[in-house]
Amino acid sequence: MTTESNTYPIGKPGVAWGAEEKNIWLNEQTQKRSYFDDVVAVIESLANDFDVEQYGELAYAEHGFADYPLLLVKSKHWSAEKPTVIVTGGVHGYETSGVHGALRFLQTEALKYTEQFNVLVAPCISPWGYETINRWNPETTDPNRSFLQPSPAPEAAQIMAYVAGLEGKIVMHIDLHETTDTDNSEFRPALAARDGIVNDNWNIPDGFYLVGDSQHPAAAFQKAVLDSVAQVTHIAEADDNGKLIGVPVAQFGVINYEGKKYGLCMGLSGADYVTTTEVYPDSANATPEECILAQVAAVVGGLNYVAAHLE
Repeated sequence: MTTESNTYPIGKPGVAWGAEEKNIWLNEQTQKRSYFDDVVAVIESLANDFDVEQYGELAYAEHGFADYPLLLVKSKHWSAEKPTVIVTGGVHGYETSGVHGALRFLQTEALKYTEQFNVLVAPCISPWGYETINRWNPETTDPNRSFLQPSPAPEAAQIMAYVAGLEGKIVMHIDLHETTDTDNSEFRPALAARDGIVNDNWNIPDGFYLVGDSQHPAAAFQKAVLDSVAQVTHIAEADDNGKLIGVPVAQFGVINYEGKKYGLCMGLSGADYVTTTEVYPDSANATPEECILAQVAAVVGGLNYVAAHLE
């Protein structure tokens, strides 16, 4: 991947943004697609087979956009006696296959698992980010660094509050993400400008990989997810330094982060089996549809593994 530039048109190099720069950035954002048409309509079409709940709202009409209902989909006949599995998408709203992979899983595979598990899917945690194709929310806060107490992002805070109120044991959580070329052309330079720093990581892996939780690495689980995905698309190879996105590879196709320490969504539940998916839709060897199918395959692979290893 060609190294990009840290130069960004807002702010001064080496100086973190203040309120003025953040407001300039927000005023440049525009709606590019519809959360209500692309996501809400699909969720509502699932209401015969699943329970649909609104767990919160993002009051962003004040910014000239919409007030976004936050929706999740749950299996019917929920029981605290059954283990619970969670799938989240759209924590970074711009990552398209995360949102549509979660929806496609609901449309095609989820019902098969509802006898053994409580299934909960939050397909689009950041609808403003989905509509404006952004990593941040309107406050220039990254929801996937905000799963903390107290949370600086309402996107994270509201799903955290809902999950905290669930009864029973959560055994698995898979968070669906993408790495795209716009990470280098827009989001990494924007982050460097916002924080007044220099970015030195421009690596974008060509293929699918996983980010596990270093506190619960669950190597065999990660391998089962990758084995399922490999039937759909290619797994990313490490770079010449044995790394993916600058992080040492823990096993083929897997790097590990401390989920809770860094406020990542994969720290949401405390489940034993946790992973974050990353696909590369800009690859010459993959299509957007393959990326959606890879997300579904990841969830299915994880569920099949957990089903076979329940105590």
